[in-house]
Parts: sequence; C-alpha cells; structure tokens
Amino acid sequence: MQNRVAKQFEGFLNTPALWKNYFQEIQQFELPEINDPLQKPIAEDLPSLSTNFVMGKRVERFFEWLIRQNQGYKLLAVNMQISRNKITLGELDFLLKNLINQQVYHVEMVYKFYVYDPSFTAENQRWIGPNRKDTLLQKTEKLKEKQFPLLFKPETKELLSSLNLNAEEVLQQSCFKANLFVPGELQNKQFSKINNDCIAGIWLHYKEFKTSSYKSFQYYAPKKQDWPILPKYGETWFSHSEIIQQIEILFENKKAPLIWVKKPGNNYERLFVVWW
Repeated sequence: MQNRVAKQFEGFLNTPALWKNYFQEIQQFELPEINDPLQKPIAEDLPSLSTNFVMGKRVERFFEWLIRQNQGYKLLAVNMQISRNKITLGELDFLLKNLINQQVYHVEMVYKFYVYDPSFTAENQRWIGPNRKDTLLQKTEKLKEKQFPLLFKPETKELLSSLNLNAEEVLQQSCFKANLFVPGELQNKQFSKINNDCIAGIWLHYKEFKTSSYKSFQYYAPKKQDWPILPKYGETWFSHSEIIQQIEILFENKKAPLIWVKKPGNNYERLFVVWW
C-alpha cells in the first residue's frame, strides 16, 4: 500500500475520542488542531514508523508528532520508565506543557477497538476487545489504579524534580480514541456515556458471515497496525470464499479479524467476524 503510514495517521486523526469531558472520573485530553497542509509528511519526519511498530506504540508516535508540531505545547518527556531496584513499575506516556495557560499535563494515549456484547449484565462491562482479552472497564480501571498513581510514586520524584515539576500541580488526562462495533440490530441505538460517533461498524458471528447475504461482496483483512486505515484505500480484494479461508486460519489462534467490505458503487464498510 502506498503512503501506508500517512493513511494510518489519517485514520488515527479521524478516530473520535471515546468520551467528551469525563468518563469513569477520567478527563479527556483534546488533541490540538493540525496545520493543513502539513509542512512535512509524517512518514518523512518519522521514518521509524516504516518498521513493525505495534499499533499502541504507533499511535503514541502519532500523538508525539502532533504535539511537537503545535506551537501551543511543549513536550517535556516521553515514555518515561519508572523503576524500583531495577524492576519496572510502569511508564508515563507523556508530560507536556500548555504554553498559553502554563498548565502541565500527564497524558496517557489509548487507542482501542471494542465490540459491544449485550450478554453482559452491566452496561459498563459490555464494551470488550474483539478477542475478549480486555474491556473498556478494565482499561479505565488500569488508568485510575496503576498508570495515573505512578506520577506520585517516590521513584518518579527525581524525574519530576529534573523538570522542575511538582506532581500535585500536574493535570492527568487520557487521550482515549476508539472504534466501536455493535451487533447489526443495534446499529441505530444511542449509547449513553460514550461518544456515539465512535461507532464504526458491526460485528458478526462466523456462522452469520458465511450466509448468502454476504457472498456477493469483496473483502480484505488488514494487519492490525493497519486497522485505523479507511477501507477506501484498499488495493487488494478477495471473494467471500477466499476471505473465509483467511478467517479460519486466524480463528485457529483465536484472532478475530477486522474485515474491510467493498460493496457495489464503491461503498465501503468495516466489520469484525468473531470466533466466540
């Protein structure tokens, strides 16, 4: 795919924040506006992104690049490992300063894909990773109980002192972007507490995807680091029977693929096919 990193970055930019203001007591960090056109293509500025960075680290580099481009912010520290007796306690993603109001922020960058599973009793448990390994609730609890408290550990004090910072004066926020996928029958449902603009498509059980209603379209299963890319940029497409073979291979390792769908008239959709 040509300009792959630029397309990943575009997808990252176009992914909405999962909430506005507060969610589970966590305040959303609003990304600053980007200058358009870009003074320099991101792929040229960050050549390391052409290597096999996992999606989480890739979006951290996108966030860092955005802050560095903005004259209203100063980046103070990035990916700071905090250790005790050579044992890593955790990492602070970003410390940055708003040069207009002089406020210092500790920002944790989060970029997620969740499916909505109505089988859970509690609403806040229903947003879950497509492979059922993590949930929105688990991630927000980790932010509150592990990642944010790291700022106040004695082991972090030396780092803060070197930057002339006091932990008590630092505002902690998360830049939490997400793509959400719901069952087909809930496509028009308005969900409380989250930003409904994050709903990016539907998810299906395998047996439903194999039915005749899906046989006439074309498909592509991007690698995970390409999940943010918009399907309209797809260059290679497979038939229903061909994509089923690819899905079955992924299912052997309990991997639920994101699928790009190309419909007549150059209409595109995204969906997950789950193994569970």
